[in-house]
Amino acid sequence: MILTVTLNTALDITYRVGALRPHASHRVSAVAERPGGKGVNVARVLAALGHGATVTGFAGGATGRAVRERLAETSGVVDALLPVAGATRRTIAVVDELTGDTTQLNEPGPQIAPAEWGAFLDHYEELLAGASAVALCGSLPPGVPVGAYAGLVKTARAAAVPVLLDTGGEPLRRGVAARPDLVKPNAAELAELTGSHDPIRATQDARGRGARTVIASLGPQGLLALTPEGRWRATPPAREHGNPTGAGDSAVAGLLSGLVEQLPWPDRLTRAVALSAATVRAPAAGEFDRAAYEKLLGQVTVTGGTTAA
Repeated sequence: MILTVTLNTALDITYRVGALRPHASHRVSAVAERPGGKGVNVARVLAALGHGATVTGFAGGATGRAVRERLAETSGVVDALLPVAGATRRTIAVVDELTGDTTQLNEPGPQIAPAEWGAFLDHYEELLAGASAVALCGSLPPGVPVGAYAGLVKTARAAAVPVLLDTGGEPLRRGVAARPDLVKPNAAELAELTGSHDPIRATQDARGRGARTVIASLGPQGLLALTPEGRWRATPPAREHGNPTGAGDSAVAGLLSGLVEQLPWPDRLTRAVALSAATVRAPAAGEFDRAAYEKLLGQVTVTGGTTAA
């Protein structure tokens, strides 16, 4: 079982409009609702790849109930969310069908009480006992300590469970110092962490801060990986047009599944990039276009090798 932690779960709502115009009224052509938050998206992609996944984090209020009802309908995903008094947030994606651009609106999430956070720490430690790997994903809801991910990384390491961290800002800075097995920042998060906009220099810096492996997500330009075994660059054949929401989460699912299958790094990166690109073609986060994915597996270019990292 692969465990995904989404402390700030969400109900993802996607609206599609013909053209998005400021200060105007819009007629929505289609609406989609999915259980969301980065780790939830990761779990759904893992399940589609044939890996059992367990989702944990918090869920509360009517939105939290909607998230759990939809998770119950997702084959291969186990709901291990903890109930809280506050209401789970909503995230709104508005897709402009004319340009293909997406506008995202993210609510902050529920206030987590100290007792609720303490209960989660005990719950997390119990779940790790059956996990082959764990992903710590996304933002922190109000009330959760800014160093939360650092503590969760240390707990996973003490349990000898490989841990991937996918967050940004101060939670990433503190989490990296706890020495996760893998971090997957995007270009902006990596630059904020290191102060460098040169991806190669920034990945080296991030690894020097404690991460064993750094996978930098470069959007349509693919992934840059710096590992103990070497450095690789993986790029898709062309830029995909569509909804990029969840593309990075699909890349995380590719990396995690490759880790537990013990695939060589080039194969892990190929899978991650193909999944990410195929997600852009899908209508909602946590999904990917299966036919596009299988085609892209043979089209991703991986360069680099097992030189000293």
